[in-house]
Amino acid sequence: MSRVGLKPISLPEKVAVKLDGRSVTVEGPKGKLDYTLPEGIDLKTDDNTVTISRATEQSKHKALHGTARSLINNMITGVSTGFVKDLEIHGVGMRAAVKGKDLDLSLGKSHPILQPIPDGLTVTVADNTKIKVEGIDKQVVGQFAAEVRGYYPPEPYKGKGVRYADERVRRKEGKSVGK
Repeated sequence: MSRVGLKPISLPEKVAVKLDGRSVTVEGPKGKLDYTLPEGIDLKTDDNTVTISRATEQSKHKALHGTARSLINNMITGVSTGFVKDLEIHGVGMRAAVKGKDLDLSLGKSHPILQPIPDGLTVTVADNTKIKVEGIDKQVVGQFAAEVRGYYPPEPYKGKGVRYADERVRRKEGKSVGK
């Protein structure tokens, strides 16, 4: 059984958590994020700790307890340090570039792919093949990186495609010509 929801969250300096009814607002040096607490989940703030509690021992409240704690912890981390996802493009002639509010991807298709960059994200491209996605909302950063990777996931035979910087691609042996 998970005990994630019972762990208190320590607040870094310059981060403030405000509770207004069921709405939680987290402000820090990098920005501001909002979240609405589900029914049966309560939040209490002390000097530099935040604790999340549940109303009952029902399985629904237990699940929401851990989820709410993780989401608020991610919000606190996001406004204090932020989140980063690094992507790499492997393959001859494949490249990326930022054009205004779009990420222009040339991935060997018959047309360039223009992926709109959501508000609150910073996307930079280095060496035409290294993409860095930065933002304060973990879900938005991860979703954008997953969408870009989804256009051309790494294939196992030559290793071409878009992959996370720390991702290992297991290579397969190709067809062997034999008699």
